[in-house]
Amino acid sequence: MLAAILLTMAVAAAPDPAVVEKGQALFTSNHCMLCHSIAGKGNPKGSLDAVGDKHSAEDLRKWLTEPVEMAKKANAPRKPAMISFAKLPAADLDALVAYLGSLKKK
Repeated sequence: MLAAILLTMAVAAAPDPAVVEKGQALFTSNHCMLCHSIAGKGNPKGSLDAVGDKHSAEDLRKWLTEPVEMAKKANAPRKPAMISFAKLPAADLDALVAYLGSLKKK
């Protein structure tokens, strides 16, 4: 019974593949790979491999909307500082969070 409940919770928490795909497209169109990399593609100084294992959706959202504050909190200064995506439409921000959250160890 417990296994069934846990499986149901995991399925319910899984992001919509279409939203994740939209987030991946936004990641590309916003040129995020100039500063970040995924699976060896992009700037290796800012690897986001398995970032979904390391940060909650709330933290990922804060990194996107309050990057300077989050960098200070994490003691992770980068030059140039990451730009804020706080002005993105809510659906786009949700899609980016879903995409980044999907980046987990396989």
